Amino acid sequence: MRFHRVLLLVLATCFGASARAADVDLIVYGDYLLSMVPGEAVLEDAAIAIRGDSIVAVGARTDIDAEYSAPRSIPGADRVILPGLVNGHTHTSMTLFRGMVDDLDLMTWLQQYVFPMEGRFVTPEFVRTGSELACWEMIRGGTTTFVDMYFYPDEIAGVVQRCGLRAVIGAPHIDYPSPGFEGWDDSFAAARDFVGRWQGKDPRITPAFAPHAPYTVSPEHLQDTVAAARKAGAPITMHLAEAPAESAYVSEHFQTTPIKHVKGLGMFETPLIGAHMIQLDAEDIALVAAGPAPVGAVHNPTSNMKLGAGISPVPAMLAAGINVGLGTDGAASNNDLDLWEEIRLAALLHKVASGDPTALPAPEALAMATRTGAAAIGLGEYIGQLKPGMQADLIQVDLGKTRHQPRYDIVSHLVYVLDSTDVQTTVVAGQVLMRDRQVQTIDEAALRKAVAKAADGIRAALAAPAEG
Repeated sequence: MRFHRVLLLVLATCFGASARAADVDLIVYGDYLLSMVPGEAVLEDAAIAIRGDSIVAVGARTDIDAEYSAPRSIPGADRVILPGLVNGHTHTSMTLFRGMVDDLDLMTWLQQYVFPMEGRFVTPEFVRTGSELACWEMIRGGTTTFVDMYFYPDEIAGVVQRCGLRAVIGAPHIDYPSPGFEGWDDSFAAARDFVGRWQGKDPRITPAFAPHAPYTVSPEHLQDTVAAARKAGAPITMHLAEAPAESAYVSEHFQTTPIKHVKGLGMFETPLIGAHMIQLDAEDIALVAAGPAPVGAVHNPTSNMKLGAGISPVPAMLAAGINVGLGTDGAASNNDLDLWEEIRLAALLHKVASGDPTALPAPEALAMATRTGAAAIGLGEYIGQLKPGMQADLIQVDLGKTRHQPRYDIVSHLVYVLDSTDVQTTVVAGQVLMRDRQVQTIDEAALRKAVAKAADGIRAALAAPAEG
């Protein structure tokens, strides 16, 4: 009898364990869930289970509740769960130059204002403050990953570690004096050092090489970058085919187009993130699509329009199989880091440019900020879709406001109605960075004081010529 009682106890324990819900760390709910996995429809009354930094399960609320239990959960009434947005090109610290000078062409803006002001004001403290302001803004807007290119990248990486976002951080190098550097030799050496020190250091940070552009870096030096990137197994991010002035420069000096120029230097033989990609003809597009290494294009509609740089041939690039993402560029030329604006503008801009209202449909525009954007920056295996095994980078947006009524198509609402103030929750690698519009990882009051201090000096510099 004692044996039977023991056996029954063992069996009950085993069956009880199998029936008990598996433990996870966080469950996020939503009246709707958009996984951005190709072919998957919007799921209603859904939930997502997260353990550590990864997604364990995605499915109906009833199924997730039956299979998993968690010490923390986030309710989802009137909310949509979708992947966090990917900002494929920005200069985070330039938030401190927001609105400094507007309504100029690219070269005048850069050479007469931006470069001189950077030389005067950009310091490690400036970069810390500016990048923290940018990260706060992106967390609030539902951006979970960004690609950056700015000076003192170690400072940017430190801010990313503290605030919880994910980033590809490019170490800039240029042929001319720049903040902290005399020219090419020391800036390129610092870039190699940065990439070497940060590779594998933090799973949320991917170090990259960031030569500025074909008009600021010589062919020989671009080849040096390719060699260093190939040796390190690191990506390159750079401005490419950005504006008519760049095309004119490359044509005059090298008798070709910017795309053919960098292709000839081997820059398509290692993963490349090309920012802007406006000045491309059909032959250029075919070269980009042919690789041989993946070349991602990042479309920056607001910045491109504001600087009069032109309209990127996005539909043609997508049709050629090129992964095209979206970026805000820096806040000095945008003037915000709101990726929802870029989604909407991308969808609209290509309709009016082509005269075809089907040129860039809403689902494709949203994919450029999530799945396709992640692929464009080389992180498509980890982010941009909600499915088991992917990183738990996701957001909740609120559709409960009166202005969101009525609702017929969730994707249409996300692209054409939503704005950044509707984002309620931001999660990166399983960490809740914002809940109910409250950023958890950045002290907003301290940030505002630091920004005010930096702005006072810039404001005084802008006023000085008028006083003289």
